Amino acid sequence: MPESTEKFNAEFIKAAIRIARRGEIRWLCWAMDSPVPPEILRARGFRRKLVVATTVELLKGEYSVQGIPAIQVPAFPYSRLEKIQVAIGAGISATIFKSGETVLCLTGRYHSDRVDTLFRLRIGEDIDQRVSFEFLKSASGIPAQFTETLLKLAIQVGAHGKEGYPVGTIIVIGDTVAVLEKSRQIVLNPFQGYSEAEKNIMDPEVREAIKSYATLDGAFVIREDGVVLSAGRYLNASGENIKLPLGLGARHAAAAAITRETKAVAIVVSQTSGAVRIFEGGEIIFELQSRSRIGE
Repeated sequence: MPESTEKFNAEFIKAAIRIARRGEIRWLCWAMDSPVPPEILRARGFRRKLVVATTVELLKGEYSVQGIPAIQVPAFPYSRLEKIQVAIGAGISATIFKSGETVLCLTGRYHSDRVDTLFRLRIGEDIDQRVSFEFLKSASGIPAQFTETLLKLAIQVGAHGKEGYPVGTIIVIGDTVAVLEKSRQIVLNPFQGYSEAEKNIMDPEVREAIKSYATLDGAFVIREDGVVLSAGRYLNASGENIKLPLGLGARHAAAAAITRETKAVAIVVSQTSGAVRIFEGGEIIFELQSRSRIGE
């Protein structure tokens, strides 16, 4: 590593330590696949603030043995912001991060040992995060990084659609055996024939594919571990006695019905408004307007 780069890294870490000493910072999250720098480990009082988020099982085990909270995240080519989002979701799922706590995240480019990004956030601070945090808590049995990722994906679809045109869709996650029994394929399944590693929603390429396939009729069915089983699935669950707010149509009724008859959670993107609604137990548990419409 060039001397100038080493010097920059050292100064960057020092600045992060100085900021992390502030009283309002509850956690310092090292979201990297390289060891935590000695400067951080030696910093006084930092072991009670330090959390490690890594795709490397060996590193996770090493820090867990030392009594440092460590979480393993799926290994995909994340952007810097995605790495932070996945780390935060995993931390919430592991009950490390709690609503209202301030986290300072350190990360860098994919497949790089160089840390170059410092990001401060408060868990549940803005409207998207509050909805996401509550949704992560409510979707029991589904790892937080998957529900977090799907919710953000739905928000993007609602805000931007497909090439500027509005798109509506349903994403059903969890209790997939029951969901598949109460649904049928109405178009060729574009995810058929791929390995599970090739169709996990933590892979950015898979999320882009979901955005493209959102124009298909029917729902996406996604397993609890993030594997996309199907797109273009017609939900057969009975909508009898389903009560929905005025103006919500067949897509929302189908989501309400499937979550009433199974233990799945459904995320619905409205084609007309871009709003994102989350169903559980046959009822809407959260609603979020399209990002592009918030503040109008």
